[in-house]
Amino acid sequence: MAEAERIIGTPDSAGADETAAPDDGAATPGGAAAPEERPRGRRRIVALFVVAVLAYLLDLGSKMLVVAKLEGHEPIELVGDLLRLDAIRNPGAAFGMGEAFTIIFTCIAAAVIVVIIRLARKLYSLPWAIALGLLLGGALGNLTDRIFRAPGVFEGAVVDFIAPAHFAVFNLADSAIVCGGILIVILSFRGLDPDGTVHKD
Repeated sequence: MAEAERIIGTPDSAGADETAAPDDGAATPGGAAAPEERPRGRRRIVALFVVAVLAYLLDLGSKMLVVAKLEGHEPIELVGDLLRLDAIRNPGAAFGMGEAFTIIFTCIAAAVIVVIIRLARKLYSLPWAIALGLLLGGALGNLTDRIFRAPGVFEGAVVDFIAPAHFAVFNLADSAIVCGGILIVILSFRGLDPDGTVHKD
């Protein structure tokens, strides 16, 4: 967690070093960030949580619908044999991996959520806010299953239902996590940091 905070940096402190006293001698009280920086940071935090809530609600709603209408029934073919809806319970990680380590994956998901929330206050980039929001919403979606579904708390099986041909069955939370991860990789290659700075190697 400390390593993640080191990578993301602390824009508040950096801004304090770069903010000099105005020409008229009126210093910024307490060395706080410039007024225009605070609303910008708050907007990024709002964007993160809006994306997270939307991803979480879409995942939760889809799982409730699948459990009520599809579980225990024949799969629904959407695109012939290429794509169908097939409700299964997955005790492992994303895409059915690691079924023997359910509680470990639960702890990892909880840790990811805590790290993202802690780093949100240092976020000054809208693309990073969207990426982290997708990760947060997806992690919350699957963590909800881990906590509230059978066979027990922190050992619950995740509801998966999107079944492409020759691929593992997954859900919208998995999709949000993968999309968020891909976006983070793209942003990193482009040199955009979460604090809004751009660097080139």
